Amino acid sequence: MRIISGIHKGKRLTAPKKLPVRPTTDMAKEALFNILNNRYYFDELIVLDLFAGTGNISYEFASRGTEQISAVDADYGCIRFINETSAALEMGIAAYKSDVFGYLEKSKEKATIIFADPPYDIPLESFEKIPELVFKNDLLLENGLLIIEHASQMDLSHLDNFVEKRKYGGSIFSFFENPDPN
Repeated sequence: MRIISGIHKGKRLTAPKKLPVRPTTDMAKEALFNILNNRYYFDELIVLDLFAGTGNISYEFASRGTEQISAVDADYGCIRFINETSAALEMGIAAYKSDVFGYLEKSKEKATIIFADPPYDIPLESFEKIPELVFKNDLLLENGLLIIEHASQMDLSHLDNFVEKRKYGGSIFSFFENPDPN
């Protein structure tokens, strides 16, 4: 995996092979960050990276100037890799070893961007639980986005607060926003 833009542009990172991950492809990541770049100033964001895996998405935000990043994953090896990489690149990513659903139940931490990239083989009900918990617990800041990456065979457009989806190869990003207060 490589960092696409920012102060670490072009930096290649190699995660240990034994980690249970499927990193977002560079093509999909580049497309996603082009969308976000047109909407946000990265240095003003608060980011929550769920099912963080290797930290691929967190590093991209940090390289582009985001300073408040929390990465959550249940795998200790993933958290260790994120901590080591974050320290080596002087990024300051806060990494938490936790079940994501338990974390969302208890967290009071609000974010501008919540990115979730669960394993594609978990049941649809688990995917549906992510936006349910985010909105029930009011974890998105005003003008924030919840982005869920999932397999192209899955459709989340029936869920509350869904606004759009974008397809990149075998992956889809589904976007959710807080309802307009007006």
